[in-house]
Amino acid sequence: MREDIKINDRAAAIGDQLIDKLQTVFDPELGLDVYNLGLIYELDLDENGTLKVITTFTEMVCGCIESMPVDLKAALSKLPDVNEVVVDIAWTPRWKMTRISRLGRMALGISVR
Repeated sequence: MREDIKINDRAAAIGDQLIDKLQTVFDPELGLDVYNLGLIYELDLDENGTLKVITTFTEMVCGCIESMPVDLKAALSKLPDVNEVVVDIAWTPRWKMTRISRLGRMALGISVR
């Protein structure tokens, strides 16, 4: 799991499964998944199976503001330990290109240092 994602113990226990599902949700304008773009800020799975996801967008006028939360819910709801997905949008801290993973930078052709 990325170090810049706040994650509770329950969510960490299924971290690999969460990553797999997050990597199936793409920003259609950039063609990169939300995990490698660094759009996920927090994952919190409670004892009832409710997964709270705090996410952001690359900009406030992002074309996927309506579709991405729906796509996140659909993908993450497929996990056996998840009964419900709640997606909250955060605008602070503001997303920066430095949140893009090394893999994401390579995929986008951004210099990796």
